[in-house]
Amino acid sequence: MKLILITTPEYFVEEDQILTALFEEGLDILHLRKPNTEAIYAERLLTLIPEKYHKKIVIHDHFYLCDEYKLKGIHLSSRNPLAPDNYSGNISASCHTLEEVKADKMTCDYVFLSPIFNSISKQGYLSQFSPEEIRDAMKADIIDKKVIALGGIDESNILRVKDFGFEGAAIMGGLWSKFDQNYDNNYQELINNFRKLKQLID
Repeated sequence: MKLILITTPEYFVEEDQILTALFEEGLDILHLRKPNTEAIYAERLLTLIPEKYHKKIVIHDHFYLCDEYKLKGIHLSSRNPLAPDNYSGNISASCHTLEEVKADKMTCDYVFLSPIFNSISKQGYLSQFSPEEIRDAMKADIIDKKVIALGGIDESNILRVKDFGFEGAAIMGGLWSKFDQNYDNNYQELINNFRKLKQLID
């Protein structure tokens, strides 16, 4: 099962070091999601991450950077719903209903379905799917190798994601909650937590 990390919405000082360390620990894919920020900051972060990992990075904004930095692909959302003209690379998308999953799987390499569990990073963003609905969707081949679970995933429930038949888990608050970018000087707890998540799904 793939492990995907979504960045925090804001940039912070040690971010490139943490992301590089996570790639070295076996992070499969990084989604660079920084809403309402300038492209220059994304470029700075990308230049600080070793080039060999660029092919594992998907970008949510400033899609031209995908070609410029030879990234893995682009991610479509309500903010950026369309791929650029003549774009032929990897595409992923955000889905919040099973109907959206069925539609978007036709044109995307993979999709996120959320929220599977109550969100850790967004207050009041609660699970929209019962275990029965998810199992029925798996039996109906709606949830398959193109569908990644997102929302409220951490070490306490990641094995349920595997059991539900998702191709992978996208983590945000489940990992970043282990590090306070304003106060922590050491990100070892975050790295240790990532190792636990990897061990659980490998």
